[in-house]
Amino acid sequence: MLANGSEVETVLSIRDLAVTYGSGKSALTAVEHVNFDIHKGETFSLVGESGSGKSTIAKAVLGINPTSSGSINFEGTKINGKLPQKLRHSIDRKIQMIFQDPAASLNERATVDYIISEGLYNYHLFDSEEDRENKVRKMMEEVGLLPEQLYRYPHEFSGGQRQRIGIARALIMQPDLVVADEPISALDMSIRAQVLNLLKKFQQEAGITYLFIAHDLSVVRYISDRIAVIRRGRIVEVAETEELFTHPIHPYTQALLSAVPVPDPKLAQHKKLIVYDPKIHHYENDKPSLVEILPGHFVYCNKEEEAKYRSELAAVAN
Repeated sequence: MLANGSEVETVLSIRDLAVTYGSGKSALTAVEHVNFDIHKGETFSLVGESGSGKSTIAKAVLGINPTSSGSINFEGTKINGKLPQKLRHSIDRKIQMIFQDPAASLNERATVDYIISEGLYNYHLFDSEEDRENKVRKMMEEVGLLPEQLYRYPHEFSGGQRQRIGIARALIMQPDLVVADEPISALDMSIRAQVLNLLKKFQQEAGITYLFIAHDLSVVRYISDRIAVIRRGRIVEVAETEELFTHPIHPYTQALLSAVPVPDPKLAQHKKLIVYDPKIHHYENDKPSLVEILPGHFVYCNKEEEAKYRSELAAVAN
């Protein structure tokens, strides 16, 4: 439920998710006790440093990574674990992915026409060859490419253009959820905003829901409705975007935000860098969990830390 009391539709719900690589003594737990919901039509971002588990969660949602425990529910249906082939086929159409590297994610031997059409062929999403061509040409125009470029190959395009092809390939399937795994990190600064604006345009027009993976906080502030901060496989804070930037509570979130560059040199001189030290937490006897400190604002803490955070917030409010 939103703050104004209106109901929201949950597209993706993750509960107590864990992903482990290997087995026995060599087992490595990549993520554990992950919990969050993504609402229809919003952009939910996962933010954290490299190796924090962001892409592991994304691949678990897509069915690429097997899960060790917990549940992933998509539109009310559990989609992790072994699924009937027909259900897996249906889910794969409804959840599409935009990859980080637009060069590596496109088949260099296929034309743009075939790359964008592949999903249409696999799911028989056209009535005739003319209908397929019309859909592909329209999508090309929607992402800012020319229809006459359809019969070219990926190597003939720039990085930004290749990423637009990747976006077209995903969105022509009319998905309900798009997993965008750092979709602009491999692009030049000058075209990052263009790609972000393109994603927002499709969201406004088609009501697409995004799970956006990133490590750049300035990017997620621009595109996100809500943000989850993840560290070493655990989500430490979840809040609406401006709430998180205005009132970061967890020390790790505060450290991440303090490292965001400030474009104004005068303001940058007075910016204080916060260094996060995990030793400040004492979880031996008082175990932590994700607690709702403020409405819609969750923080990973134990009872002692919860009391401290609430006390600090009360002092600021007064």
